[in-house]
Amino acid sequence: MKAIVIKEPGGPEQLVIQEVPDPVPAADEILVRVTAAGVNRADILQRQGKYPPPPGTPPYPGLEIAGVVEAVGEQCHRWKVGDRVCSILSGGGYAQKVTVPCELAMPVPPHLTDEEAAAIPEVFLTAYQTLIWIAGLKNDEFALIHAGASGVGTAAIQLARVVGAYPMVTAGSEEKIAFCRQLGAIGGVNYKKEAFPPKILDLTNGHGADVVLDPVGAPYFLPNLEALAMDGRIVLIATMGGTRVPEVNLRALFKKRAQITASTLRSRSLDYKIALSREFARTMMSRFDSGELKPVVDKIFSWRDVQEAHRYMEANLNKGKIILRIDA
Repeated sequence: MKAIVIKEPGGPEQLVIQEVPDPVPAADEILVRVTAAGVNRADILQRQGKYPPPPGTPPYPGLEIAGVVEAVGEQCHRWKVGDRVCSILSGGGYAQKVTVPCELAMPVPPHLTDEEAAAIPEVFLTAYQTLIWIAGLKNDEFALIHAGASGVGTAAIQLARVVGAYPMVTAGSEEKIAFCRQLGAIGGVNYKKEAFPPKILDLTNGHGADVVLDPVGAPYFLPNLEALAMDGRIVLIATMGGTRVPEVNLRALFKKRAQITASTLRSRSLDYKIALSREFARTMMSRFDSGELKPVVDKIFSWRDVQEAHRYMEANLNKGKIILRIDA
């Protein structure tokens, strides 16, 4: 089969399509012929040599796919050849074929295209894990979602609405904020033009954000605390803006009785990922059929144009997901 490999750490030009060995499914795995793969920030970090795949994972990028079951391990009874599935992966999604643990895969809602299905696993599971499992977001609470127009951001806005919460966003343009409003955000802040805490406090009538989903990191540490409600919860999922906060007065944490959690999904155990995927599939997948949830696809690239797709993401041009269409 063919896969997109990283010749050496560096820029998008290091991504090339090469022949690689076909994966062989274990007894508890399925072999999926990949038709579409999502592009994520983690793929860029892996390409740069900053985020190596876990041991035993294929060396090529790709954390989420959609496709068709091509073979089924002898211990796997959930799926049959020809079933349409989507799934998160620890890596290896930029390829024509990939093996997936049987219990990890999720069914594709019938009316969705493969490209739309590939836009679900990584971002919706990350947002579900962050908002529901970790932060415990509840009805009538306020959620501040940074990078609101990103893949995770657009998923988080929708999930917040599903549980009856009020999502607010930061984004880098008025166009992106308007886009987030269309998805259900009650308001937003253009971080390139103004500080977000005063606007968040204004949007919540002084209450503040009960939950903050933050992929930015260090630059937002103190502003997050300023915008936080009493007993608020901050969940860090990345550090795109930096990792070091020069000085922190711990009294700011006590003042809000704040909780701060850092979490990733890729490094979690397989059992954890299976439990997360199965709960999401059981409680949320039908909402894609009803239209209450929708995958947000910004742009679809042929996987032969993967370099262009990575440049597009690095330029922060996308509103929602960037998808690679995988062909023969």
